Amino acid sequence: MGAFMKSEEVRHERFDWGVIGWRCTPAAVGARQLVVMDVEIRPGAGHDFHRHPVQEEVIIVGSGEVEQWVGEEARTMRPGDSAYIDAGRVHASFNTGAQPAHLRVVIAPAVGTTSGYELEDVSGQEPWASLRPSLAPDRP
Repeated sequence: MGAFMKSEEVRHERFDWGVIGWRCTPAAVGARQLVVMDVEIRPGAGHDFHRHPVQEEVIIVGSGEVEQWVGEEARTMRPGDSAYIDAGRVHASFNTGAQPAHLRVVIAPAVGTTSGYELEDVSGQEPWASLRPSLAPDRP
């Protein structure tokens, strides 16, 4: 089975930190193993510390500059750079540039029947709550 998706068919979900475009999900295309997202993070904002209990993730920077955390290690990522995150590993992405950052995110396996995406927010727990004091307690 295969499915085509035109850009205008991508479902967008808005958050205070940016936008997710759900490109490949169980509900959108019948995917059983993959979730693929277009992610835009607004300048100065971030997708705070979280984990996907049973899902691996790859983040690829398309444009902008991102401070990517994997566990307690942070690296600056620019267009063409990528990060792999093991299932259950805490991570976060923060836009440190002046323009929106655009990421392509691939998560596997898909879980459930809608978004295929499972997330546990740990941003209020230590040590994550103290790693970026400039965002605490008023995280975007």
